[in-house]
Amino acid sequence: MGVWVRVVAGVVALVLLLGGCRKPVAEEPSGGRAGGGGEAARPDWGKWGLDALRPAPVPPEDKPLKLGGKGPVKVFSTVPTKDRVVFVTIDDGQEKDPRFVEMLRDLRVPVSMFLTDGNVRDDYGYFKPLQALGNHVQNHTLTHPVMPHLGPEGQRREICGAQKSLTREYGTAPKLFRPPFGMWGSATQEAARECGIQGIVLWTASMQIHDMQYDDPNKKLHNGDVLLAHFRGPKQLRGESMTKMFAEMLKRIRRQGFAVARLEDYISFR
Repeated sequence: MGVWVRVVAGVVALVLLLGGCRKPVAEEPSGGRAGGGGEAARPDWGKWGLDALRPAPVPPEDKPLKLGGKGPVKVFSTVPTKDRVVFVTIDDGQEKDPRFVEMLRDLRVPVSMFLTDGNVRDDYGYFKPLQALGNHVQNHTLTHPVMPHLGPEGQRREICGAQKSLTREYGTAPKLFRPPFGMWGSATQEAARECGIQGIVLWTASMQIHDMQYDDPNKKLHNGDVLLAHFRGPKQLRGESMTKMFAEMLKRIRRQGFAVARLEDYISFR
């Protein structure tokens, strides 16, 4: 009996030892999965001197903003949602800072890119890694004119021309349009519709170099606000980098207790 007891005890010890060496199953990180590559990635806030934003909620199945259909193209600057989220949009495309691509890879903050073809045609490729993270390319004209100063044909040329080049370079047709300087009229809406646009996007607050400008006189963000920033660098930002400007923007969003969600996830397109 003594021999059998020792044998059984040895088997039990071996089983426990092997079980203890088993690697734990990796949990899905809070940052979700990386766009494009599908690899899990946890946002690295500390690398950029930032505290983490609150996580964005799961996008609603019933999209609160519905575009398309008959009638004029809808113009909006907010999305009607109870989620405590704001939406970051970045315009133009003058600055092509590799560090900003690194920053968005690290932070996984979603943005919508409203690109001006005249600013990006010298390096369409810069924006493709940003697109691969799940960030959509949208339309911001060919040459950034004041749209109401153009006739109907000139407005169509600006929007449809950018629509053609951006679709060719990035593989999907933009569905949203931002008029330069936020200036538009009924002819802009008609030209946008003819070019395949479903929504014209304005904004409620814009990030400058170190400060944010608000439509709200109380300088507060609200659920569903669309925020504006630009692809700009030291020449336009008085020596500051785009990553510094973007970090300052995120600090203000965090301070007011908001998450950043992807604008297109809250819109139903037709």
